[in-house]
Amino acid sequence: MLNDAAFMRYSRQLMLEEFGPQAQEKLAAAKVLIVGLGGLGSPAALYLAAAGVGTLLLADDDKLHLTNLQRQILYRTGDLDQPKATVAKRELLRLNPLCEIVALTERLAAKRYVMLSPVSISF
Repeated sequence: MLNDAAFMRYSRQLMLEEFGPQAQEKLAAAKVLIVGLGGLGSPAALYLAAAGVGTLLLADDDKLHLTNLQRQILYRTGDLDQPKATVAKRELLRLNPLCEIVALTERLAAKRYVMLSPVSISF
């Protein structure tokens, strides 16, 4: 069940006839792994956090470079030379403190991580 803060935060999407509180609760229970926080991963992370995905795992072993800033909208000039996953976690929590964010700053390797089962959420 959504608490008052979550209800207010997500009220616009809760008003959608096709969506509603049950769909929002499914989003809150979802876990999403984003591998790479560059030109596609960073805006995807912003939208998923804003929508209320419960847990975001952010995997990127790179540090932010000046040349990233014109297309990687999650970052700022003051973030240069910092790990992208760490900066992304900080910024996404500023956007939505109701999400759990896990920063993975090392390169993912199949031998080291258990394969996650893909999950489909239908509304």
